[in-house]
Formats: sequence, structure tokens, C-alpha cells
Amino acid sequence: MGTQKKTSTERVEARRQLAAQLHETITGKVDALTDTEQWAAYLAAAAAFHSYSFNNVLLIMAQLPHASQVAGFRKWQEQGRQVRKGEKAIRIFGYSSRTVTETDPATGEENKRKVPTYPVLSVFDISQTDPIEGHPQPEPIARRLEGEDTAAILDRVRDIMTAQGWAVTREKIPGEVNGYNTLDGSRRIVVDADLSPAQAAKTMIHEAAHAVMHAADDVNPAELHQGRSEVEAESVAYVLAGLLGLDTTEYSIGYIAKWANGDTAAVAETAHTVLATVHTLAAALDTHIANDAGAADAA
Repeated sequence: MGTQKKTSTERVEARRQLAAQLHETITGKVDALTDTEQWAAYLAAAAAFHSYSFNNVLLIMAQLPHASQVAGFRKWQEQGRQVRKGEKAIRIFGYSSRTVTETDPATGEENKRKVPTYPVLSVFDISQTDPIEGHPQPEPIARRLEGEDTAAILDRVRDIMTAQGWAVTREKIPGEVNGYNTLDGSRRIVVDADLSPAQAAKTMIHEAAHAVMHAADDVNPAELHQGRSEVEAESVAYVLAGLLGLDTTEYSIGYIAKWANGDTAAVAETAHTVLATVHTLAAALDTHIANDAGAADAA
């Protein structure tokens, strides 16, 4: 007696269970990473960098969309990196204050008070710097993937996003950023042209996840928490790639740990949103594959 084929409903339910299992593995792997010397070294390096306000993040992204880590000229030197000659500075607003003296017209008394000021500062992205010879550099906690995209993940996800009105391109991106998308209404997704097929496939899912979760008309960019949105997008990439046979552990776990600050509870809190997005993209892939098969049969 032959093996009975699973129904469409059974296949979807099996995929849901596997996706949930894959998401559960993230917390254990993040826990394991945060017990290593590599994580301690990363934290020490990260502590030297300033966190920027949401408005300054918007300014940075408007001037250099692929920016990933910014600091002032001298701060980069302190970290063993030199801003390259001729690089254009990114302009942001700093915060300071000045003391003013005011005279009360009724009493003639002088009162002093502090007035906030917002001087324009110049910062540079890590992609605009080079390591200073002899200065140790921290070991990356997220290693780019090597290998092939045997399931044609990039092409299939690109087709889905193109059908939804996104322009998807492969372009050279300076520095360590693998891809980015624009949430300003221009609906562009860019994946670095020099990535391995496996890394490009994972990055395509990551950027598609951002587009699905964080670019909707009813999402207010000012309310987005960058750390949470990056955890969500990379978790989608890890789970969906895993469903399609691509293990992205070497890159995804370090990336998720970094943006979650090693907090596994924060990772677990994203489960509902992550799995809903995984199922949305997986269903779109099912339709895309079925359409391809139908077109092939008709040919």
C-alpha cells in the first residue's frame, strides 16, 4: 500500500510546527553565544559608541542609507580606525546648552537659566573608515554565509516583492551592510552585489520581512524600535531560510543577539509577528511556485 500524500492543509500545518520549532531554537543559540569571550569582546567594543535619537537616525539614513555604525572623526581614531581622506561627513544634530542671564523687569533681579542648543555635528560611517595598522579589531559575531542558493530563494522572494510594487536591485554597498530598503515611500530594496548566493538569499528575506512588517501604510516610522525591528526581520530570515533548507545560523544568531542586546526574552516576544510574517511569505512562495509549474505545464 503506497504512502498517502499530505493534503494542502496538512502541509501548511506541518510547516507551521516546523517554523515554531525553528524560532524556539533562536533563544538557545543566542544564550550559547552570550556565554563566549567573543560576545564579551563585542560588548566592550559596542560600549564605546553613542546611541542616536530617532530623528538623528532618520538624518543618517537620508544621507547614507547603508550606514550601520557611525561616530565622530576622533572617536573612530580611538577605536583604531581612520576616516578616509575625502569622505563626506554625515550631518546630525548634537545637544548642548548655554547659560543666559535675564533681568526681571519688575524687581531688577538677574536670573540665570540654561537654554538647550542643537549644534550640527559631523559623523562618519564605518564604511568610510579603514583599520589603523597594528590596532586590534574586534572579531565579528555575525559571519557572512558562504555557499549556494540551491532553492533559488533570492529569485523567488524578489519576484514576490516585485509583484507587490518593490524595486529590487543588486548594487555594490560599501562597508559591511548587506542590504537595505527605503521606508520613505520609494519602495526600494537593495542587496549587495558582492555577496555569496547564500548570503544574498538570506539578505533578500531579511529586507522582504522589513517591507512586509515595517513599511505598511499604518506603521508610523517614529514608533519603530530599531532593535526590535532588526530582531524581527532577521528572525524571519532565519526561520524561512531554514524551512527552505538554508541554515543561516552562522550569521543570523550573532545579528539577532546584537540587536536584542543578548536578551532572549526580547527575542521570544517577537514570535507572533515573526511567525505570521514567515507564513505570509511562505504562502506567497507556494503561489509563486504553483504559478511557475502551471506555466511550465502549459508551455
